This record gives sequence, C-alpha cells and structure tokens, in this order.
Amino acid sequence: MTEGSPRDREIVNARVIVTCPGRNFVTLRIETRAGIVGLGDATLNGRELAVAAYLQEHIVPNLIGRDAGRIEDTWQFFYRGAYWRRGPVTMTAIAAVDVALWDIVAKLAGMPLYQMLGGRSREGALVYGHANGRDIAETSDEVRRHIERGFRAVRAQCAVPGLEKTYGISSSGKAYEPAESALPLETQWSTPQYLRLVPELFERLRVDHGNDVELLHDAHHRLTPIEAARLARDLEPYRLFWLEDATPAENQRAFELIRRHSVTPLAVGEVFNSIWDCKHLIEQQLIDFIRTTIVHAGGITHVRRLADFAALHQVRTGFHGATDLSPVCMGAALHFDAWVPNFGIQEWMLHSQETDAVFPHDYVFRDGRLFCGESPGHGVTIDEKLAAKFPYVPKQLPVARLADGTMWDW
Repeated sequence: MTEGSPRDREIVNARVIVTCPGRNFVTLRIETRAGIVGLGDATLNGRELAVAAYLQEHIVPNLIGRDAGRIEDTWQFFYRGAYWRRGPVTMTAIAAVDVALWDIVAKLAGMPLYQMLGGRSREGALVYGHANGRDIAETSDEVRRHIERGFRAVRAQCAVPGLEKTYGISSSGKAYEPAESALPLETQWSTPQYLRLVPELFERLRVDHGNDVELLHDAHHRLTPIEAARLARDLEPYRLFWLEDATPAENQRAFELIRRHSVTPLAVGEVFNSIWDCKHLIEQQLIDFIRTTIVHAGGITHVRRLADFAALHQVRTGFHGATDLSPVCMGAALHFDAWVPNFGIQEWMLHSQETDAVFPHDYVFRDGRLFCGESPGHGVTIDEKLAAKFPYVPKQLPVARLADGTMWDW
C-alpha cells in the first residue's frame, strides 16, 4: 500500500492552521521524516476553534512518531481511544488526520488518491450548483444562468414572501454564506408560507427550463414528518432529483412517514457524523442519497464503509459541498467520487478567489462535472504565507424562531 521505509513514513510534525480568506477554515498539516506533507480539512462551520483545540491538545501529541502508512490503526486509535465517541468535533478532527494520511501515502506511492482507493469508476463527478432569488422570477433567471455556465443539475431556493431572511438566499449579491455574524443572527420562519411557495417555484422552473435539467431543493430540516410528506407529494409532478433534509433525522423512523406518501427521492446526512446516524435510514431504504461528508464523518476510512453499506441497499452518495468545506475536503471528495461505485452527485459551491489562492488545487469544472487531477495525493496544497494574512474572524450560523418566538430548526 505504501512506498518507503517505516522510518520515511514516521510522522515528525503536525500542526493546525486557521485562516479566514472570506470564511474560516481549519487545516491539519502532517509531515513525515522523508518530508512528505499531507493536508486534512478540519472545518466545522461556526465551531471552528473547538476542532482546532481538539486537534492541538488531544490529537497532535499522539501523532508524533506514528507510521503515516498505518491509516486504519490510526483511525481506530483516535476513534476507540477517545471513549467519548462520535460527535461533530471528534469526528471532524479524526477526518482531518485520516485525509492527511491518505494524502501522504498516495504521494509516497506517486499516485492520485483515487488510484489508492481502487481506481476510477467514472471520468468526472456530476455536480450541482446553487440558484437563488428574491422571488420566483429571479430564481428562474438564476437557474438559467447556471445552465448557460454548463451545469446539468441545479439546486433552487427562493425567498419566502413575508419573511425577512430565507435560508439559501444571499443578502449581499454574492454567493450565499450563512455564517454572517459573531453571534447568531435570529431569523423568523413560517412553514405554511413556505409550503405554498415551493410547488409554485418548481412548476415555474419546469415551464421555463424543461425536463432536461436536474432540479434539487433543500428544506433544511424545517418540516415535521407529515409536512415533509405533503411537500414531497406536491413536488412529484416536477420530478426533482432530490428533496434534501426534509425533516430532522435524529429520529430516523420519521422518514417512514414520508415514504408512505411520496416517491420524490430523498437526500439527507450532511450533519451526520457516523454510520450509526443513518443505519436505519439505509437499511430500510428510506432515503435515496446519503450526504454525509468526509470532513465531518471521520474521513475517507469511515465514509468508505458507509458508502459500501449504502450500496448494499441501492443508496447513492451525494456529498455536501458548500463553502464551509475547504478545497482540501473538496479535493479528497472528488477523488472519492471518482472511485465510489454508487456515486450519485456532488454539491459544489464556488469558493472565493481569496480561498482558491490560499488553497491551490488541480480539480477543474467542465460540462457539468468536476474532474479531480492526476497529481499524487488529493491535489490540494496550502499557501501558508498567504493564509497568515487572513486571521480568524468569529462567525456563527443563524438560528430560527416562529412568529410567536418559539425556537425552531434552522
């Protein structure tokens, strides 16, 4: 699996890099005695410094002296050895280590990462972009612009009339970035108004753009199971590629109710941290796409097990890919997408020019797909001098309340 002697693979240095080129990112840099460097993403949106501290205080001291080629043993050490298992902070920290080690062993072998996983299953990964607007007409115009840029799949979100802020809608004219303030912004939510709007939106999109483009939508955990079932049923005529996060999935059996009422494909899992969070959903085929990310679910080593388990039940991958994942995670995800047999789609939000400059990468977009590069490893590096020019900026995700002040799922 790995080239070089155990001495060459010995980890001699590991450190955490925090930077904010437009938004905050946490990166783990691991170096071997032979001078091979691996990078792993450790970004947890709104809780970045919690992961940075976990890495610095608990992970890094245990890395020094270990063999970078013993990826499985290292994963088990940090997972089983933690005792307080799983959770977003722990699993994001483990993911950073895991991806950095896969990066190292692929570089030692002189191979792109996908080759270490077993080689390509496809040439490029179908991706979807984000179209949003202040009303239905503006959202449709944005969908058209995405199609003109080459996207074959587009997620559509529209502002809800009467609500000051709606999830997925940018207020700055730039790409949507939800973490806007040092303390959580409080937003208002109305399910009845939302349920009236969304079917109208997708009726218009099919009229304007036909059936060739794949359309997706994110309910963002806002609905009760019966409300989600109603929306999924109402959207059936417009044949969505998927309805995402229709209801909170802490109670996995809630998706049984949606399935009884609709055949709209369902996707969930960007907030999951392990295979246990989706075991019932997959075993009972209650979802069609699993969105659990490499960065938040223990890295390639664990997500590969999850994907294989999903394949047994005809569930495909659909990785989260918003700007709260650094290019390091996107690079690793695209190599995984190139290999994984049960690939479905990959979310892709463009990073800022500043982010792309801090994290040079070799993946490219062409004809509706992202193509990972052929560089050894995952193909993403970091310009540390430039990263140092963008210090951490405290930002948290919003919260949501109903009109009467009740806390709701954001």
